[in-house]
Amino acid sequence: MQRREFAAALTAAMAAPAVLGATPAQASPQRGGQGLSRQLVAALAAELDDRATAKTVAPLIEDVGLDWHPETAPLKKFDFIVAYGFGNRPPAGGGDPTKVLYEPGPVNEELADTVARVRAARRGLPVYAQWEIARWLESKYGMTDVTSIEPVIAADGTITYLSTDGVAAQVVEHREQAPGGVGTACVVGFRDHHKRCVQTTRDRAMQAYAPAGFAMPHTYDLESGQAWTRRRDLYLVHDMLAQWTVLRAKVIAEAYPNG
Repeated sequence: MQRREFAAALTAAMAAPAVLGATPAQASPQRGGQGLSRQLVAALAAELDDRATAKTVAPLIEDVGLDWHPETAPLKKFDFIVAYGFGNRPPAGGGDPTKVLYEPGPVNEELADTVARVRAARRGLPVYAQWEIARWLESKYGMTDVTSIEPVIAADGTITYLSTDGVAAQVVEHREQAPGGVGTACVVGFRDHHKRCVQTTRDRAMQAYAPAGFAMPHTYDLESGQAWTRRRDLYLVHDMLAQWTVLRAKVIAEAYPNG
């Protein structure tokens, strides 16, 4: 019975319209709030025959699977902008894709548009943008004072594209050299990637939030060179796997800090 009730509550919660830019606290009532949390614990407890473990695991499942909104902050709080790319397009001129850069693509253009809107509202903020977004900021907006986070190109020309964490690692290296120190990041990212962008930035020892009042791009590109970024159903599975991978390492390290 608990599983059927939880499934019904989950369906209702997921059918509720999402508010772009909402904080987790704002989003909770839409996904069922404490009622859904209790039902998730009850369903897991019945399935596992173990309420103690269910109470430990249920919040993790809820966080990864049901909460897609990062914490927000007002623009006055930020010291810099970091923008994470999403998808791309195969090289327009063809060639070996391991040695020819992919095209930035339309989603990264929308992300560049978002960066431009944020910066127009808070002028002078330094911008660190994944290269696909940086290309659009330069070509479309003439924004030349952007630190572009580039892929790694080996001596033989082979290209290694950076992960979300790889980009964050590069940004924190730059910010550690900034006059005022690392500071607080205003994170721009694709709507379904946005929460993980904020989390990953924080995991690299930076304070980070989404900018309050700014909706993030959310239209998928069916021609993206990355199959998992072409459709929402595929991407959500991909993102949840990435979240679980990081969370797995954290909970094991917390439980057994000395290995």
